[in-house]
Amino acid sequence: MKLTVALPKGRLGDESLNVFFSHLEKPFDERKLFFETDDYKILWVKPSDVVTYVLSGVADIGIVGEDTLDENNPDVYRLKELPYGACQLVVAGFEKEDLNQPGILKVASKYPALSERYFKAKNQKMELIYLQGSVELAPLVGLADVIVDIVETGSTLKANGLKILDVIQDSKAILIANKARYRFQKTLIDNLMKASERTPHA
Repeated sequence: MKLTVALPKGRLGDESLNVFFSHLEKPFDERKLFFETDDYKILWVKPSDVVTYVLSGVADIGIVGEDTLDENNPDVYRLKELPYGACQLVVAGFEKEDLNQPGILKVASKYPALSERYFKAKNQKMELIYLQGSVELAPLVGLADVIVDIVETGSTLKANGLKILDVIQDSKAILIANKARYRFQKTLIDNLMKASERTPHA
């Protein structure tokens, strides 16, 4: 039986491929959305869809950012924190912006649950403006006062005149598994994790 793995498209997926499947030699046509070997079926999916594929059981395991898991709290096993994909979930805006004010703070983010939890703990009233992409634009055009988003280097914020005002949490890549599928695929999953530990990380 093959192990089906959902990998996120982009940098995180490329790193995961190198760590877990470095022994596979150019195994796929980059235009295709999945490829198969004797032991594995690898699915390339949108990062936000990894959890959906794992939850549904279409994929046995997947790799996803810790921020996504904490936002959605899916009913999956968190098998392993991985030594790459490090970033931070932050509140960002113009340097003068006050995160503690008597009025309602307008917050743009694709992380409504984590945003609301953070500002509720600060007793700050907020209005959530849900955006999927280019959230940095929101303060620049007056749509929002601040944003809550993932940053790696902060270069995009800096290029747009924004600063990190507070760090909500650190985030890393996490290996997750479908709970039902894990019982059937435990040996293959454990072997894959052991193999990854022998792969040198940058």
